[in-house]
Amino acid sequence: MPLTTTSEAAFAADVLASPRPVLVDFSAGWCPPCQVIEPVLEQIATDEAARLHVLTVDVDENPVVADLYAVTATPTLVLFRGGQEVARIKGLKPRELILTEVRPWLSTGG
Repeated sequence: MPLTTTSEAAFAADVLASPRPVLVDFSAGWCPPCQVIEPVLEQIATDEAARLHVLTVDVDENPVVADLYAVTATPTLVLFRGGQEVARIKGLKPRELILTEVRPWLSTGG
């Protein structure tokens, strides 16, 4: 499942107002580690679709939201639940580490 993109204009509705936890991938098109992690995040999005949204934000196209959440390196994964940041993973990490950080925050319902 390809990652859904969000933007500064849609961030509040897509992320902060989401009834489900949202894992936001702050990335950039020129970033090789971002390209490597994308298929990992696509698989997580597929596997956890009932409990988690996974979205991507291009930091070059959306500098205000990247700055608001103090994203200083790409990729940075930020997990939001109930409109609040609850976890942050910086850099290229393996799938199991990402899931270890994310799963405690997932609800069982949709």
